[in-house]
Amino acid sequence: MMEQVIFYTILMGFLITVLLSPIFIPFLRRLKFGQSIRKEGPKSHQKKSGTPTMGGIVILLSIIITTLVMTGKFSKPNVETYLLLFVTVGFGLLGFLDDFIKVVMKRNLGLTSKQKLLGQIIISVIFYFFYKQHHYSTELSIPFTDISVDLDWLYVLFVIFWLVGFSNAVNLTDGLDGLVSGTSAIAFGAFGVLAWNQSQYETAVFAMAVVGAVLGFLVFNAHPAKVFMGDTGSLALGGAIATISLLTKLELVLLVIGAVFVAETLSVILQVISFKTTGKRIFRMSPLHHHFELGGWSEWRVVVTFWTAALICAGIGIYIGVWD
Repeated sequence: MMEQVIFYTILMGFLITVLLSPIFIPFLRRLKFGQSIRKEGPKSHQKKSGTPTMGGIVILLSIIITTLVMTGKFSKPNVETYLLLFVTVGFGLLGFLDDFIKVVMKRNLGLTSKQKLLGQIIISVIFYFFYKQHHYSTELSIPFTDISVDLDWLYVLFVIFWLVGFSNAVNLTDGLDGLVSGTSAIAFGAFGVLAWNQSQYETAVFAMAVVGAVLGFLVFNAHPAKVFMGDTGSLALGGAIATISLLTKLELVLLVIGAVFVAETLSVILQVISFKTTGKRIFRMSPLHHHFELGGWSEWRVVVTFWTAALICAGIGIYIGVWD
C-alpha cells in the first residue's frame, strides 16, 4: 500500500508541474518576469538574460497540492506535514519577494542581505516555537556512535543556523540549468527513503512530492532552460530539506546527502576569506560550479558531474541513516 502511495505521489507531483509549466511560462514572459544576469558572472550566461524566472511558484503549487491530496489518501495531514509546508511556503514567499524586486523593480540583487536574513530568522523561530510546542527532541545524534547531545534551549540557535544555512546553500547552487532541480530530486528522494524507514510516512510523502515536482520542473529547466525557479524555488527547497532533517532527527546526515550544497557554500566562504586576507582567489569564480565552467567544462558536463556526486552522497547518506 505505502509503495503505491509513494509511486503515485511522485507521479502526481511530476504531472502537476509538467501540466502547469507550459501555461505558466508564457504568462511569466508576457509579464516580462525575465532573469537579469549579473555582469560579473560568466560571459556565456549573458545569453540567458530575459529567460522567465519565478518558476518556483509552480514547484510550490505542485508540492502543496500533492502533499495534501496524497497524505489525505492514506491518513490525514499531521503536525509534520504542516510544519514542512509552513517552512516551504514561508521561505518560498520570501524568495518570491526577492524575485519580484529583481524582475519588476529592476534591482538585480533583490532584497538586501539583512532583509533576507531577518525574514529567514523569523520563519525559523516560528517553526521552532511549534516544534517545541509539540515536544520534539532537541538532541543531536552523532552518526555511527551512541553519542547524542541535548542542546535544550540552544536548539533554537541550531534551527536558525540550519534553516538559514541550507536555504542559502541551495540558493547558491542554483546557477546552472537543471543543477538544483536534479540535485534536489536526489536529496529529497534520499530523505524520503529514510523517513519511510522510520515510519514517518507523512514526511516521506512530502519528500516524494518534492521529488515529483522538481523532476517535472527539470523537463523545462534542463539545458537550455526555458524557465528558472528563482529564489522562490531555491529558498523553499533549501528550507524544506533542512526541516526534513530536523523532523527525522538526521540533521548531521544532511551534511552528507546535501554535500553538493555544502561544497557550493564553502567555496563562496573560502573565496571571500582568501580574497579579503591575501588578495588572492582560491577558485576561478565561486560558487564552485562556476570554477569548473571557467576551467573549460561545458555547462551540461558540470551539471551531470554534480548530479553524479549528489547521487553517490545520497547513497552514503541512506546507508548512514538506515544503519543508525
